[in-house]
Amino acid sequence: MEQLKTRLNDERVRGVVRSADGQIVEFHRKGVVDLFCLLTQQPDMLRDAQFADRVIGRGAALLLVKGGVREVYAHVMSQPALQVLRDARIPATCATLQPHIVNRSGNGICPVEQLTATTRSPQEAYQLIHQFLLDKSLISNSF
Repeated sequence: MEQLKTRLNDERVRGVVRSADGQIVEFHRKGVVDLFCLLTQQPDMLRDAQFADRVIGRGAALLLVKGGVREVYAHVMSQPALQVLRDARIPATCATLQPHIVNRSGNGICPVEQLTATTRSPQEAYQLIHQFLLDKSLISNSF
């Protein structure tokens, strides 16, 4: 995990995953887009993987549970995200624990964290996030 944390020091890297077989993939976009795409296109990559990210909110945590990761680290994590990971018995640590993730404007809660606030189902969260990303034109209908 230390190697993954170190990679987060590169300003271009938003997140990084190491698969069970040692393959490493870096994320470069803000939000959950890269995680969602990896989970959709290469779901086996997350199974038993280590995952590190700059920011993990509840939505990302539910995607990580769906993906079956084995360990998570974040520079910043929301309390709801930590609870989701604990409930799934996934070891998770963070440098800073926040009540919630703030949106990019800094004037409210992250929309994905709000969107997934009432679900406990990783599959339902996946579907909600899928629609959100489609609505925002962050992904195409090919998913």
